[in-house]
Amino acid sequence: MIEINPSTRNRDELLTALLGAIMRWQDETQSFDEAVREEMGINSAEGRCLSLLYHGPQSAGAIARVSGLTPAAVTALIDRLEARGFLTRTRSTEDRRKVVVEATEKTRSLSERYYGGIAREGEKMLRTFSDAELGTILEFMTAAADLQHNELRKLKEGEQPD
Repeated sequence: MIEINPSTRNRDELLTALLGAIMRWQDETQSFDEAVREEMGINSAEGRCLSLLYHGPQSAGAIARVSGLTPAAVTALIDRLEARGFLTRTRSTEDRRKVVVEATEKTRSLSERYYGGIAREGEKMLRTFSDAELGTILEFMTAAADLQHNELRKLKEGEQPD
């Protein structure tokens, strides 16, 4: 872990160091995810779909909304992943017109293989922070995710970045 003594750095130096650390973390996460997808033999959109299923079964419509893919593209993506044993699809019991997509045991096992260790080590690292620090980290992560989401929306709507 990086030791930082805030008393020896001024605010601008801390902000510069933090922004650099965030960029590094984003790059390292992207590189890791790309390597995992390569190991699994899946593309970026397929990986995003499987990531969504980590939170439980999803409708095909929800996958389309979150991924930004058209319904036809999501159907093709689900077809490919189902054929390779990564997910199953069933009709919703509440609305037979809806398809419910769920990760298979194969996907859950691969997720544990590739992400289980990093999740456990990440939790250990987070447990070293105080409750107040965890609150600040949560506030930052939520605001950062919202910022990314809003910038992506603007980009997709053809707006120029700020």
